[in-house]
Formats: sequence, C-alpha cells, structure tokens
Amino acid sequence: MKVRIEMDMTPEEARAFMGLPDVAPLQQQMLEEMRGRMRAAFDAGDPEAMMKAWMPLGGPEAFQKFQKFFWDSATLAAGGKPK
Repeated sequence: MKVRIEMDMTPEEARAFMGLPDVAPLQQQMLEEMRGRMRAAFDAGDPEAMMKAWMPLGGPEAFQKFQKFFWDSATLAAGGKPK
C-alpha cells in the first residue's frame, strides 16, 4: 500500500510547518555587512582588500584548498591516490 500526500505551500509556510527558524533577517544583516566591506575596499582601491571582502573565509588560499579537496575526492573516486 502506498500513501501519497501532496502539500501546496510557500517556502515560508513549509519552514514554519517543519519548525525551522526564519533566517531571512540574519541573511539580510550578513548581506548589509558584506556590502559595507565591499564599499570600503572599493573606496580604498586596494585589490587585496577587495578579494578579502569577496572571500571572507580565507581569501584565495581557501578557494585553492577547496579546489584541491574536490580534485583529490575525484581522484579517489576514480581509484587513484591523492597528491
């Protein structure tokens, strides 16, 4: 026996139904903070500061580590050894 339930609701209604918190205010606050950092970096004309504002989790080094992680994962999945 199969039972199928279909609900037609907005994402906000689904979030409330499942008891999840509304993170929209937090997202808005983070967006405003990011805008402020970017404006300050643009006003200063400092390319390094602009990159840090765009990539607050460690800058280009974090992106390279993230890229290496994916490359190593793909290599392991193909049966190879990571570098």
